[in-house]
Amino acid sequence: MWLPTEHEKYGVVIAGFRGTVPHGLSLEIGDTVQILEKCDGWYRGFALKNPNLKGIFPSNYIHLKNACVKNKGQFEMVIPTEDSVITEMTSTLRDWGTMWKQLYVRNEGDLFHRLWHIMNEILDLRRQVLVGHLTHDRMKDVKRHITARLDWGNEQLGLDLVPRKEYAMVDPEEISITELYRLMEHRHRKKDTPVPASSHHLFVQMKSLMCSNLGEELEVIFSLFDSKENRPISERFFLRLNRNGLPKCPEKPERHCSLFVDLGSSELRKDIYITVHIIRIGRMGAGEKKNACNVQYRRPFGCAVLSIADLLAGDSKDDLVLKVYMCSTESDWYQIHENIIKKLNARYNLTGSNAGLAVSLQLLHGDIEQIRREYTSRFTHGVSITRKLGFSNIIMPGEMRNDLYITVERGEFEKGGKSVARNVEVTMHVVDSSGQILKDFISFGSGEPPASEYHSFVLYHNNGPRWAELLKLPIPVDKFRGAHIRCEFRHCSTKEKGEKKLFGFSFVPLMQENGRTLPDGTHELIVHKCEENANLQDSGRYLKLPFSKGISLGNNSQAVKTTKESFWITSFLCSTKLTQNGDMLDLLKWRTHPDKIAGCLSKLKEIDGSEIVKFLQDTLDTLFGILDENSQKYGSKVFDCLVHIINLLQDSKFHHFKPVMDTYIESHFAGALAYRDLIKVLKWHIDRVTEVELHDHIQEVLKAQEYIFKYIVQSRRLFSIATGGQNEEEFRCCIQELLMSVRFFLSQESKGTSALSQLQAVFLSSFPSVYSELLKLFDVREVANLVHDALGSLPTVMHGDESLQAVKLQSIGKTVESHLYTNPDSRCILLPVVLHHLHMHLQEQKDLIMCARILSNIFCLIKKNSSEKSVLEEIDVIVNSLLDILLRTILEITSRPQPSGSAMRLQFQDVTGEFVSCLLSLLRQMTDRHYQQLLDSFNTKEDLRDFLLQIFTVFRILIRPEMFPKDWTVMRLVANNVIITTVLYLSDALRKNFLNENFDYKIWDSYFFLAVIFINQLCLQLEMFTPSKKKKVLEKYGDMRVTMGCEIFSMWQNLGEHKLHFIPALIGPFLEVTLIPQPDLRNVMIPIFHDMMDWEQRRSGNFKQVEAKLIDKLDSLMSEGKGDETYRELFNSILLKKIERETWRESGVSLIATVTRLMERLLDYRDCMKMGEVDGKKIGCTVSLLNFYKTELNKEEMYIRYIHKLYDLHLKAQNFTEAAYTLLLYDELLEWSDRPLREFLNYPMQTEWQRKECLHLTIIQNFDRGKCWENGIILCRKIAEQYESYYDYRNLSKMRMMEASLYDKIMDQQRLEPEFFRVGFYGKKFPFFLRNKEFVCRGHDYERLEAFQQRMLNEFPHAIAMQHANQPDETIFQAEAQYLQIYAVTPIPENQEVLQRDGIPDNIKSFYKVNHIWRFRYDRPFHKGTKDKENEFKSLWVERTTLILVQSLPGISRWFEVEKREVVEMSPLENAIEVLENKNQQLRTLISQCQTRQMQNINPLTMCLNGVIDAAVNGGVARYQEAFFVKEYILNHPEDGEKITRLRELTLEQAQILEFGLAVHEKVVPQDMRPLHKKLVDQFFVMKSSLGIQEFSACVQASPVHFPNGSPRVCRNSIPVSMSPDAARVIPRRSPLSYPAVNRYSSSSLSSQASAEVSNITGQSESSDEVFNMQPSPSTSSLSSTHSASPNVTSSAPSSARASPLLSDKHKHSRENSCLSPRERPCSAIYPTPLETSQTTNSCFAKWNATSIPHSIRDCIREAEELVGPVSALSETRPAGKSPNLSLPSVSHERRMLFNHIGDSALPRSDSNLPSSDKAVNTTPSSWSLDSGKEARNTSESGKLISPPVPPRPAQTASPARHIASISPSPAGRSPMKGSVQSFTPSPVEYHSSGLISNSPALSGSYSSGISSLSRCSTSETSGFESQGSEPAVTVPSYSISEEPVRKESKTPPPYSVYERTLKRPVPLPHSLSIPPAADPPALPPKPQLVRPNNLENSSRRTEQVPRPRPLPRKVSQL
Repeated sequence: MWLPTEHEKYGVVIAGFRGTVPHGLSLEIGDTVQILEKCDGWYRGFALKNPNLKGIFPSNYIHLKNACVKNKGQFEMVIPTEDSVITEMTSTLRDWGTMWKQLYVRNEGDLFHRLWHIMNEILDLRRQVLVGHLTHDRMKDVKRHITARLDWGNEQLGLDLVPRKEYAMVDPEEISITELYRLMEHRHRKKDTPVPASSHHLFVQMKSLMCSNLGEELEVIFSLFDSKENRPISERFFLRLNRNGLPKCPEKPERHCSLFVDLGSSELRKDIYITVHIIRIGRMGAGEKKNACNVQYRRPFGCAVLSIADLLAGDSKDDLVLKVYMCSTESDWYQIHENIIKKLNARYNLTGSNAGLAVSLQLLHGDIEQIRREYTSRFTHGVSITRKLGFSNIIMPGEMRNDLYITVERGEFEKGGKSVARNVEVTMHVVDSSGQILKDFISFGSGEPPASEYHSFVLYHNNGPRWAELLKLPIPVDKFRGAHIRCEFRHCSTKEKGEKKLFGFSFVPLMQENGRTLPDGTHELIVHKCEENANLQDSGRYLKLPFSKGISLGNNSQAVKTTKESFWITSFLCSTKLTQNGDMLDLLKWRTHPDKIAGCLSKLKEIDGSEIVKFLQDTLDTLFGILDENSQKYGSKVFDCLVHIINLLQDSKFHHFKPVMDTYIESHFAGALAYRDLIKVLKWHIDRVTEVELHDHIQEVLKAQEYIFKYIVQSRRLFSIATGGQNEEEFRCCIQELLMSVRFFLSQESKGTSALSQLQAVFLSSFPSVYSELLKLFDVREVANLVHDALGSLPTVMHGDESLQAVKLQSIGKTVESHLYTNPDSRCILLPVVLHHLHMHLQEQKDLIMCARILSNIFCLIKKNSSEKSVLEEIDVIVNSLLDILLRTILEITSRPQPSGSAMRLQFQDVTGEFVSCLLSLLRQMTDRHYQQLLDSFNTKEDLRDFLLQIFTVFRILIRPEMFPKDWTVMRLVANNVIITTVLYLSDALRKNFLNENFDYKIWDSYFFLAVIFINQLCLQLEMFTPSKKKKVLEKYGDMRVTMGCEIFSMWQNLGEHKLHFIPALIGPFLEVTLIPQPDLRNVMIPIFHDMMDWEQRRSGNFKQVEAKLIDKLDSLMSEGKGDETYRELFNSILLKKIERETWRESGVSLIATVTRLMERLLDYRDCMKMGEVDGKKIGCTVSLLNFYKTELNKEEMYIRYIHKLYDLHLKAQNFTEAAYTLLLYDELLEWSDRPLREFLNYPMQTEWQRKECLHLTIIQNFDRGKCWENGIILCRKIAEQYESYYDYRNLSKMRMMEASLYDKIMDQQRLEPEFFRVGFYGKKFPFFLRNKEFVCRGHDYERLEAFQQRMLNEFPHAIAMQHANQPDETIFQAEAQYLQIYAVTPIPENQEVLQRDGIPDNIKSFYKVNHIWRFRYDRPFHKGTKDKENEFKSLWVERTTLILVQSLPGISRWFEVEKREVVEMSPLENAIEVLENKNQQLRTLISQCQTRQMQNINPLTMCLNGVIDAAVNGGVARYQEAFFVKEYILNHPEDGEKITRLRELTLEQAQILEFGLAVHEKVVPQDMRPLHKKLVDQFFVMKSSLGIQEFSACVQASPVHFPNGSPRVCRNSIPVSMSPDAARVIPRRSPLSYPAVNRYSSSSLSSQASAEVSNITGQSESSDEVFNMQPSPSTSSLSSTHSASPNVTSSAPSSARASPLLSDKHKHSRENSCLSPRERPCSAIYPTPLETSQTTNSCFAKWNATSIPHSIRDCIREAEELVGPVSALSETRPAGKSPNLSLPSVSHERRMLFNHIGDSALPRSDSNLPSSDKAVNTTPSSWSLDSGKEARNTSESGKLISPPVPPRPAQTASPARHIASISPSPAGRSPMKGSVQSFTPSPVEYHSSGLISNSPALSGSYSSGISSLSRCSTSETSGFESQGSEPAVTVPSYSISEEPVRKESKTPPPYSVYERTLKRPVPLPHSLSIPPAADPPALPPKPQLVRPNNLENSSRRTEQVPRPRPLPRKVSQL
């Protein structure tokens, strides 16, 4: 049976449990579990990491831990009772674990490893804490280390700052907010600005001395030297080195490591040096022989110096090598370090080239105890301590020192009867009073133990040696008296014996007879002569002698003899027990000399403070002893001395002696009667504060009042104890009188900075320290009243001395911090006076820092949820006094600009934060009663309104992100909790007082604005938190966003009809709230939009404002990352449900649908923009959104913004052409006017003309970079026209030169023709703008099908490539996946005119083949009916699919959606006709290239001829004869008569072309290929025979001519004319693309270069499938990715999956090499002259049957002329626009449509969809028959066809313009050539009509869709024709507006297309790219008289035939 657990509530999993049993809970080791029930060894509960999942688990898998339970029952909460540091460590390490792994994923290796080490350290420390064996101090130290590492890790990972108190986390609900702020601020400051250390220490480690000539032991002496004062500032660090230069005792680190301690900050400067003196121990001379003597001397060796400034930057110098120098003369040794520092190079030199001292130095900061903790290893191994000379900056009371420093300075000695000077050595001993030498009291330095004697170094032959060696004598005090120092002087001989001879001595006593020690300073000692055998052991004999010159202790005659020799030493005493001051000794011995008391008391102020504090207790006893003896006589002087001593302790140097005085007062003071005299004297001084002459003295007295009161109180307590409390009333009266004097003194007002205000300031600064003393004698309330009266007596004038006001506030602050204020009884008395002064200062905005500190302290004492009556009353007082002024103060300081200095800025932030925390504390303490009283206290509604506005404004300030540092989440949550609680209280007041007739918009708006920014705070977005953090926040505060959202909804509902005031202003803010991913919040807030729609509908009958605002805000908000797909669905469902019953439901649904569609696009756009590189998805998504803003939303500004976003994407992807088209969209919105435009995006403020000019230039630049020069030329002309109209000839010249350069680039630079691919996106997983749609994409340069497919799969890595080209079914559309269907398609050029024109270079034509393409095709072959195995051509049909795009390519994107699909079937006969047409065109092109020498290699022509002729052997065209020319087929298909005739014409035409081609081939074929040529000629006759040409009586004149529309098919309408191969002159071609690249055709089966439309029909294959493999079919193994779409869209697709005939492998190579891709094929034919003779087909056939084949083509042509006559007559009788189809059987429109779909895009022709009756065939011939430079006569003049003679081979290549009569329908321009032949217009664009005038939509030629702000009607200028001179006018068909077929209005034409499709889609050119009409420029332009707009208008419209409509009003005027 399951029973609830009582004590087993919490545990840790110690073994993993899989939970395989029923209801089992899976657990991992380390999980913490909460236990609910138990049963037979099993527990039931849940893991704390997932509390929603409950289950059972074994009890023995759980280690139970102690825990306390809150809220017992269903919602109980278990809190572990372990140490809070352990709890924090556990939770923090769990959070770090997840983030630590993410660091590895993000490749942040450095932080990853550092955090790993820190986590291991924390785990080790955690184990130490859990073991529980640590001492209290060690535990504290471990916790400090733990919290430091936790804080470091949190900071590195960007986690929150944790407030702690004594290393434990604090609960923000358990302490006041001001205290919480202080804890947070303390930790923040500790983290950001470490407190600079006041003391520093230098660590020195000696490593070795590197020198080549060692061999003797060395002494190394380190010290610190102040070069500024020229003195050492530290003791010496002394160590010995062995003969190898290494430390003698390496096993003792303290011998070679030292720490120079107690360096002040003032001593870390560049003139402090580390000096190193090196003394060698050995022979006198370094070069002496080793056996010269055995005596060792100390001799100078070298010196090294290093400035401490070198350590200040790095603090550490490891393995530093110091150069060692030696002085030039030994006599300068004492100052060698000074010479090195001063760089006196002449006085020293290097000891050796490689000499160096290796040391390690480190500068440490902090007090010595901190250093010991942080560098434990250094102190553990041992390090010697080297002190500063004398006392440190701060003298500690317990410090015991008695050190005498002696510096052996110099000596002056006589020669002693020798010829040379002596080698003097000094030996020093310390001798006691009995004459015994004191052992071990001479210290050479800190590294070496003290010794009993000292031997100086020896200077060679020097009678005036200078040593300057410092020694320390640590002699105990008890041995100091009577001791003396004796120095013995010896001459050191350099002879063999090396003996040392004593020749004199000196001595000095350490203490004088009067008890004074040897005074500090330099002493000149007498050198007494003596001999070697002199007995110095008996000190009594020489102590009677004089020891110093000027000091005589006897009349001994020996003193006179020794006066010529002297010895100097310097002494310095550092002792806490001995003194050198006689006045101090006299004062301490006052009883022995009572007559000197007055003098001693007067001299006390002159004694050094260090002497006084050394004897502090003795001095105080002396003073109070004197006071007890004679208070009347000495009372005032003793008081003054006491004041002096008390103030002495205020000095920072002696500050630590205050506890000594406190101890003295508590334990040693015995003056029970002193209080009377002290009170009397103190009152006397206070009563005389106005006396100027006593000002300084009274100031000193007032400074000392704290300790004076301590002495008074302690004296009274001693008196009370001794007398049993006598004279109590008297004492109280004295105190009352004293404080009355104080109150009177404080109440005095002083103007300016008078002496009185200074005294008041001094008194107030120390007055709060008196409170604690008064409390020892008086009741709390009594003291509180006394203090209240004193503080209340302060003057309230604020314009007085500012320093006094500051001190007054400081005094109040100390009062609040005092123990007196913490007592509730006294607090209620003191609080009013404190608040009074605070209010005054806050009102004047003065001393805000101190005010904030005082307020913080006040609120720190008020605990949260304290219901005590006293606390509630205090809150009442504070609210009434300070709430209003506090709000105003916060508003004031937050509105100020922040200071520039970092220190001032920190101070500013601290003040702001403290005031904010005070306000929050106050509001949190307020109860319902307080709020009610507050609201009732306002007399008028205006006051209440001002208060509410004020507090709402303050709340908005509090929620600012910059209010607290970013990691202060704890503080922010507390603040938000207080704010929402307060807002809930105040919202009632808002409803009660400001609704209905009292409605106030401003206050309601402020309320809603506050609520919105509250919800949007970053710190409340719980979704961004870790699970553990989110759980804690929800447990403590809940989701405050939902609470505030419900309050918003409630307040909104209360508004009623006043809601209209907030529509549409609140739509944006509320929309931002609903975008927060919190379901409850969204459910609450979204219905408000329905309410807004409803009220807007009531007011205006629609909700356009709501819609507009929603759309505007959605874009900006979603681009910031807000919103998701769930929101879109929720928005749609909630609002649709809400409006179901509304009368305006239909319009509401429309609005919701529009907003929902916008969300879809914005979400797609945001998702796409997250990707790194620019790809098609980003661009397509931007285009989709751009079009949506334009067409559906009519949002012009957003439209323009996205134009520029798209432009930037194109530039990044280097899609320069698309970038130009994109920018053209914005250009179309502008006019050439002088309207000013505001600054927008990156555009400055400028006129519309200037911006349009800038745009034009940018667009031209991009067209240039994209090699789209033709479009750039048109824009050049437009802007040149503007320059010309304003006579800006300078810019006009530049523009004309730019235009000329573009023409040059067209002719000189190569352009690659891109491939086009059809892409289908199927499945629901695609973005909205792609889902279940198909597009045609323009590939990159050199990009083929395989590369394109791989790129698409990279962009959509989850997509599946479909392996067939069939249309997918519905299951694919609805699949939850992504399917890509990709195949290549062939472009169908719309602009046929240029492609039809003869003589135009391929460089020009190549542009029109692949630009401005609307239509693309794709062919699929199939068999219909029974398949004839003998001849498959009979049943081989082709399904041709034509894709029509919504916009032409190229455009603003590289891909566009397919708008319409047209599928037609081509019969086998039509297919055969097209194959032959293509092959004939290929032959013409190759022959033309060969003739004009464009072809360097004739192999392509050879192979093509071979492929066609040799195919006749295997069947070839004969297969077509068998299939279609047989009687059976003709009878069964009577409707195909015209087509059969056409096929027959093409076969005969092919024979003519082949014959001419063989003739050309014969002229150019190399000798080694002559046999092949002969074989081709022989097989050609066999082929003609197989065609049955001999059966005709006359040759069908199927001439190899160039047809005007680029297709041989239209020759059906004119009779073929046979002609001689020698009769043609071809026009030279320059395009490199016209050469057939043979190698490019032999690629893989998916090669995009292989032609699918050219077939070797006449040979190579006997199978109809193989023949058809040359057709544009997806099954062709040599697929062209530009012409056919193969089902094998991947290279791995099996051939069996392609469902179409395949080319046999044996023919692949030869066929691919013999096929020329239509994309590489030039559009002009070999014979560029169209035939003029026209005759019926019937007469042609009659002629064929009547005659036999003539012997030459020349005869055939002549004979045909005689029969038919000239074609001019026929053309004259034919109406314009009609084709000369006279007698061919009519073909139905449907059949004709099917037939006209046949064709290759590479073969330019007129629109295939137009019936023949609508086609205009230009019958004017080209000048193909010019002979040797002679110009051809116009055949229209002669009326008959002239047979051209055979042209000779041209000597040079001529320009095409020379040989072409002008048949251009464009305006005639000036020809650069002389002669009568008209030249082409300079334009690269040829127009189809002379009357092409239509309205052009302003947005790049698109039709208007009702968007007035985006569209503007404009009229293209007339393009007329003008004939020059006597040239005949060319008859050109014209088209009018009424006859043009119009595109459907529902479709959006391309807003970016430069050229529109003709005939079928006769949309005019966009305004910016339209060509102006030709007009003769004026001879001399008149000076413009009008302003620019008028002049522009007149000049641009002077030739218009249709007036331009007036532009509609546009919003773009300001953009």
